[in-house]
Amino acid sequence: MTARDFSVRGQRVLVVGAGRSGVAAALLLVRRGASVTLTDRKDQIADVAALQQAGVALELGGHHAETFERADLVVMSPGVALELPEVARARAAGVTVVGDLELASRWLQGPIVAITGTKGKSTTTTLVGRMLEAAGRRVLVGGNIGVPLSAQVESSTADTVHVVEASSFQLEATDTFHPWIAALLNFSPDHLDRHPDVDAYARAKARIFANQEPDDWTVVNAESPEAMALAGQSRARQVRYALDPSAPGASVFADRGFIWQRTSEGDVPLVPLSAVRLSGRHLLSNVVAATAISTLAGADGVAATRALEGFAGLEHVMEPVATVGGVRFVNDSKATNVDAAARSIESFHRVVAIVGGKFKGGDLRDLAAPLEAHGRAVVAIGEARPLISEALGATLPVVEASSLAEAVRRAWELARPDGVVLLAPACSSFDMFADYADRGRRFKEEVRRLAGEAGATGEQ
Repeated sequence: MTARDFSVRGQRVLVVGAGRSGVAAALLLVRRGASVTLTDRKDQIADVAALQQAGVALELGGHHAETFERADLVVMSPGVALELPEVARARAAGVTVVGDLELASRWLQGPIVAITGTKGKSTTTTLVGRMLEAAGRRVLVGGNIGVPLSAQVESSTADTVHVVEASSFQLEATDTFHPWIAALLNFSPDHLDRHPDVDAYARAKARIFANQEPDDWTVVNAESPEAMALAGQSRARQVRYALDPSAPGASVFADRGFIWQRTSEGDVPLVPLSAVRLSGRHLLSNVVAATAISTLAGADGVAATRALEGFAGLEHVMEPVATVGGVRFVNDSKATNVDAAARSIESFHRVVAIVGGKFKGGDLRDLAAPLEAHGRAVVAIGEARPLISEALGATLPVVEASSLAEAVRRAWELARPDGVVLLAPACSSFDMFADYADRGRRFKEEVRRLAGEAGATGEQ
């Protein structure tokens, strides 16, 4: 389906959820001629003036089933579960239900490069955008990162490459979404507080491949058997990448000081590893993935290298914060699942890990091995504190903290004189903070406060 044959003009469209994506979708729909209502369970939302000025009707403080049933189209924000009873009633009444990613993609004119996975999406998506820009391509980066895709529709042209981070919440509500290049970085249990089970989560991720054709491309991590199995559902041509050059079928890999591309004429060096400024094997894997994706999309090794040389990483992803009294502090607030936290812990030695928040599934015992090899102690925070103590207490000391401020100070004491305090929560942030970014910023504020106190006593 293209912009030429999809129209909402004159239709009654209900947008569910007033976050950034929902607001962007509502404003786009108004510009496309729809009569739009935006509903949210919260009594107060942001952007009220802009929405009302645009002519969007607001239903706040709860959802009205009759509004769902009267709509011609319901658009779901990614933060809202599809299992709402009102959504079921709308579908029973014959109403079409789509997600914001699906909606926006129907109006995009340029090719879509979509990236998903349990961890590493944001770093990889950002790097692909940078690499393609360095190669002279016109690029818009968005989706689950930065600007919602609905806010990019009006800027879309035939020569625009849309580099899209796609979450499972967005993908599960797609129908015609069709990436030219679809990448699956890895797969491990996550978001089981939202998806009913791991199989449902896997089906949502696999939606990224559902509409690909034989002349499209699938990019997959050859070192992730789970990702490889899901990518096997695609009809597109496949490129595999890996850190290990011996991984099955890997044609883009890291070895001998370079990222290489294996061709019929031999191995071709693409990017020197000396250009990579990121710490941790999992982030290097993201760089290899971005190199594989951007090469398919038209960037050469020179452009990829230039993009990397100015890239020190994303905020809240393995972000160095400060050194206080010989102890390094690192903010990896975006490590919101068990597997991401494990990879983060493995990147350091003498770690005191701050773990916890709102548990969303997985097995916290999977942190035991990396902590035993790399850790000194755990400071547990949030709702998951008793789960963390139960899962890890037999491996190394677990100290519970009632606030992030307390956690930072207890972790510092445990890490002295030469350790690393690592915020790697393995949980979502919604029990204590607005989101992972709010948690990361608060962590950095507490570290700076601690640094000031330590400086005043001559300990910094």
